[in-house]
Amino acid sequence: MSRSYYRTRIKFCGMTRAGDVRLAGELGVDAVGFVFARESTRRVAPAEARAMRQAIAPMVDVVALFRDNTREEVREVLRTVRPTLLQFHGDEDEGFCRGFNMPYLKAIAMGGREELTGRTLQLRYPSAAGFLFDSHAPGGGGGTGVAFDWQRIPTGLHRPFLLAGGLNPDNVYDAALATLPWGVDVSSGIESAPGIKDGYRMRKFVEEVRRADCAALD
Repeated sequence: MSRSYYRTRIKFCGMTRAGDVRLAGELGVDAVGFVFARESTRRVAPAEARAMRQAIAPMVDVVALFRDNTREEVREVLRTVRPTLLQFHGDEDEGFCRGFNMPYLKAIAMGGREELTGRTLQLRYPSAAGFLFDSHAPGGGGGTGVAFDWQRIPTGLHRPFLLAGGLNPDNVYDAALATLPWGVDVSSGIESAPGIKDGYRMRKFVEEVRRADCAALD
């Protein structure tokens, strides 16, 4: 697959501090994510996310992450934070996900036994802008720091996909070359503690993704 015409997109998720958001923009990250899932240790209130939004650089997407939140909770985030992209990690169906008239990513739990195909996913979520493959089991949350077998990524997928789950500066180079994703998504892999990003690891992660992009052109 030729990658001469695009680069791997990078999303930093689980942001809880304005300084980390600002550094992400300085590093050239394409998107930052705020978590609104009720059980997450990285959960922020809509008002907190709105305050951090002021630190976001121009042309960086703001992603709101949900897991089985209510419609009203999602709408409150839309009103308060004004995200540019939604991300659903729970049992939300197609009707729920598309009901907010916003582009969305559907996270697919790769920690279960079900073997999925691209066709199956596209039939389940025909309006999804893309898919995110994470390592948690169905019903569980992301941000575990554990990777899954990248060979299990569904074939026949005709939508952009992001690779997540256990990525860090030490393995993202191999992950990007092995899967050629549209983008990579990282949270715990660039942290010193849940929600507390580490500047060195953030920089190193971006450097390794860009190194993989160069290697893919050889």
